[in-house]
Amino acid sequence: MPAFITFGRVLFAVLFIVSGAFKLLDIAATTQMITDKVVIPGLLTAYTTQLEGMSGMPMPQMLAIAVGALEVICGLMIALNFGARFFAILLIFFVIVATFYGHDFWNQTGAEQKNNMIHALKNLSLVGALFVIAGIGRGRRSDPSYTDV
Repeated sequence: MPAFITFGRVLFAVLFIVSGAFKLLDIAATTQMITDKVVIPGLLTAYTTQLEGMSGMPMPQMLAIAVGALEVICGLMIALNFGARFFAILLIFFVIVATFYGHDFWNQTGAEQKNNMIHALKNLSLVGALFVIAGIGRGRRSDPSYTDV
């Protein structure tokens, strides 16, 4: 059974590794998607202006790079079972935020609403799987019923 868990974890992580790589390989499209969907709160404007000045990049571009890197790094760490619990918890927060901003079906109608609701439900199942990974953590448990499903 531990081999099944390892194999499942690796297959699951491929989604984040590939998705993050695609985001990093097409920063312009990712930046545009973030610009269209994410509104930076006015309370953070002073900080984002400072970051933009220091980096020479607009905030959506910095977020695009950060999101792509986060997905690749977390996916790799989960696949390699190195800090899997920590990186799964990071991805839980990321997927929830990405779902809220990217698949706002409650603001849509018709086919677009149904499509985004399906994506939101898919992301909900990803959050469930991430909770399982966070619960398993690293290594074997002494309880023999732990892997019985």
